[in-house]
Amino acid sequence: MMPMTQEDGELDSLVRKRIRALRVAQGWSLEELATRANLSQSSLSRIENGRRRLALDQLVTLARALDTTLDQLVETATDDVVTSPMIDGAHGLMRWPIKAEPGMTVVRQRMTEPPPDSPARLRAHPGREWLVVLSGTAVLLLGNRRFRVETNQAAEFPTMLPHAIGAEGGPCEILGIFDRDARRGHRAEKEPGGAP
Repeated sequence: MMPMTQEDGELDSLVRKRIRALRVAQGWSLEELATRANLSQSSLSRIENGRRRLALDQLVTLARALDTTLDQLVETATDDVVTSPMIDGAHGLMRWPIKAEPGMTVVRQRMTEPPPDSPARLRAHPGREWLVVLSGTAVLLLGNRRFRVETNQAAEFPTMLPHAIGAEGGPCEILGIFDRDARRGHRAEKEPGGAP
């Protein structure tokens, strides 16, 4: 049997605290979680308090009962919690990748131009987008529909619908979340020869 390192001890303590915090967040008593996880109440209490060894099979059962995964239950904090944006000055964009969801990107953009007036300039591509207007008013063209999206309002849509977005009545700033396909579609539009 290998001795436990300080790092192992910190992970052990973190997992125990996480189990208790998740149970409390659900509003469950020890008895309720123990029943859901098919454990005795005293066993669960000893697990949470560090008086019982953590066993992999129990962690899997507890993760399911807490509606999470084993990976999330034993996940450790990383040093790269804070990230700086990638800045695309040519298009007025700041981008942040979402590490927990590879392919997902958060984009902040300031717009000054209205959406295109020609239906031929609407773009469609695989993916899904979600955006919120941080300031000003945006106009979202979606198929043959036109939506005004004002400060603090959000819009979510499949990007297979022809779409474009622009400002109305002055500059607006949006924060958008793009899945991998939507991000790829927008990158292709901004390449030389593509629409802005």
